Amino acid sequence: MKAMKKIGIVTLMVVSLLSVSYGCKKSDGGNTGGSNKTGPPTDRTDTAGLLTWVQKTHFEYMWSGARPNSGLARVRYFSTATTQDENTLTMGACGFGIMGIIVGIERGFITRDAGLTRLEKIVTFLEKADRWHGMYSHWIDDQTGKTIPFAGSNGEDDGADIVETSFLTAGLLCVRQYLKDGTPSEQAIAQRIDAIWRGMEWDWFASTTDDCLIWHWSPTVGFKKNMHLQGYNECLLPYILAAASPTHPLPNAKAGYVNGWSRSGQIVNTGSRYGIPFIVTHNTGANDVGPMFWVAFSYAGLNLKGYKDERSIDYWQAITNHALIQYNYCVQNPKGWRIFGSNSWGLSAGYTSNLTTDYQAMNTKNDVGVITSNAALIAMPYTPQQSIAAMMHYYWGVPGLMGPWGFWDSISDSEGVVKRYLANNQCPVAPMIENYRTGLLWRLFMSSPEIAPALQKLGFTQAN
Repeated sequence: MKAMKKIGIVTLMVVSLLSVSYGCKKSDGGNTGGSNKTGPPTDRTDTAGLLTWVQKTHFEYMWSGARPNSGLARVRYFSTATTQDENTLTMGACGFGIMGIIVGIERGFITRDAGLTRLEKIVTFLEKADRWHGMYSHWIDDQTGKTIPFAGSNGEDDGADIVETSFLTAGLLCVRQYLKDGTPSEQAIAQRIDAIWRGMEWDWFASTTDDCLIWHWSPTVGFKKNMHLQGYNECLLPYILAAASPTHPLPNAKAGYVNGWSRSGQIVNTGSRYGIPFIVTHNTGANDVGPMFWVAFSYAGLNLKGYKDERSIDYWQAITNHALIQYNYCVQNPKGWRIFGSNSWGLSAGYTSNLTTDYQAMNTKNDVGVITSNAALIAMPYTPQQSIAAMMHYYWGVPGLMGPWGFWDSISDSEGVVKRYLANNQCPVAPMIENYRTGLLWRLFMSSPEIAPALQKLGFTQAN
């Protein structure tokens, strides 16, 4: 058999979040107010209990694994090199982690007071950290708040990154909406977040040739990198926020969306795979779909269910079909990997090996025999049956996959469990599962008064 169904159900191995395993015992970020009410499920039929436990364990990457100065999540964690890049923060993932703190409060993983204390610490750090025309960089040093040039960028990514900033901003706006009608101290945090949001100069990043957004700006080489945001990939959210800005909106937001994101209509894809329409042309090519993180990064707060743009693109359906095409690819398993199957699916960006530092963006065009653990989980709002089946298999059927901060990054056909963590893969899990369960982060983000007018400005309409 090709599928991972060959691996038998094994006895549950209870993994304590306070375990000393892999050096994860210490709470770098000042974890206080944790709750002992949530424990691992002992009944294989307890789907709700497992959902909660998976949320809690992944939440812990941001909570108990936070760095001491900022209270934010480190970029990565290797079980064999626990101090590697320990002070490097990746700002987009931190936005998802901030959403996870709201989930932690609502689910009782932490007390509200503890959550508020952490959020205030994070906001204080962000107020002092490097910003470039109001935008944060991809990586920031936890100890100094200074920009760390992004790896492999040849010095051209040492300043603003509007995509990472957009993911961070989504988390911050969720917190603003969560606290805006609260106690005076909660309202004060919300107001400080609003000031950060209002300081973002989206208009600075407008292309002078086609009005679209440009991804990076460097204090040393300016716009030399010259990456225009064009779809379809993970980058829709910056266009929404650039149109929504109350102070520095993209000057010709509609033109930027049309010329940049939708490529003057070339984003439309009438083809299909496995009988499932693509709807949009992914940047991986017209006959393939991209890595699974594309279904979550722009949509942890943004909920486009019921919306279509002026080209009648239904992004909810496009995201759903993206996940279903990947699911069917893994079920059909054209390369014959033993770990692929109906309960083990999802190709995304992450680590492929315990033996090297290989990191790849895996997708239907780049299949190297590695399943990214979070890929099916973050698609849960769109493919609940298939995602829950994967979650149950990973927990009950893959020995060693559950670590102290959630599932380890991936499963390799040749090596087994890859015992590494990547913030981009750990932090979106709790929010996306919560969106499946209650829609919490979607409701908060979409309640921002700037969002509905921005969608209208870009040509989105809602079905009656």
